[in-house]
Amino acid sequence: MSDGIPTCQGPDRITRKPSFKVPANACDCHAHVFGPAAIHPFSPDRSYTPEDCTIDQYAGMLGTIGFTRAVLVQGGPHGIDNTATLAAIKKMGDRFRGVAVIPSGLPEAERLALHQQGIRGTRMSTVVRGGVGFSHLENLSAECHELGWHVMLHLHRSAELIDLAPRLKRTQSAFMLDHLGRVTGEEGIDSPGFKAVMELLETGRCWIKLASLYRLSSEPYPHKDMLPMIHKVVQTRPDRIVWGSNWPHPIHPGLMPNDGDLVDLIPLWVPDEGQREQMLVTNPAALYGFE
Repeated sequence: MSDGIPTCQGPDRITRKPSFKVPANACDCHAHVFGPAAIHPFSPDRSYTPEDCTIDQYAGMLGTIGFTRAVLVQGGPHGIDNTATLAAIKKMGDRFRGVAVIPSGLPEAERLALHQQGIRGTRMSTVVRGGVGFSHLENLSAECHELGWHVMLHLHRSAELIDLAPRLKRTQSAFMLDHLGRVTGEEGIDSPGFKAVMELLETGRCWIKLASLYRLSSEPYPHKDMLPMIHKVVQTRPDRIVWGSNWPHPIHPGLMPNDGDLVDLIPLWVPDEGQREQMLVTNPAALYGFE
């Protein structure tokens, strides 16, 4: 612990090559880069201190699991300073996009500059300090809509979604529910939180990210208590789902997952080959502007 800020464990850095081979142009829609802190310092108002988890380390992992495209999501330790994320996107070129953490009300020129650097969305969170909360939802949604971006909602628990749902139904932009709206395996398919997820899917503007679900499961790998909810979402709107590794798995207190093992869950989650192509290739290309 440094300055009263807890540290978190790093990822499993020996990635196992998965048995499942992903299709060409598959996109990992949720990963973070942290630091190097000597070049991109962490925010003093952060919730945790991670290990340096660099773009070169992530690119090596990505190659091992067979993905060629990625979306870097601004991580909590960097607050609203998106420099590390932008530098990583620039290094990797047109096969990478990003989701920034910005307050509402930035000048249009600044938002356009972010767009030109590969940003295609903005994230709000009730999980980590130093970022942007849901009080910005309506204004950020309007600003994102102008650019064709989406807003991403990083919830602490699924109960928050019940109160947010009426506000989301009134917003203009597309919106992403991070981590399946944080509905846990114990809550299940009949829970109020999951019912809110399904209601929001009916808007046509709601996207669901299947990432970090090991955090939500009460069972060991392969986390079968999550399958009823995953299958329901996939069958209802296969055109509104994306997949993410969540590398380097920050603030995960349990056994660190291996990213190769997470990739091998994909055919269990989405048995249909055509729907897997949608989740891994077609949907990310549409949402993030890949060719």
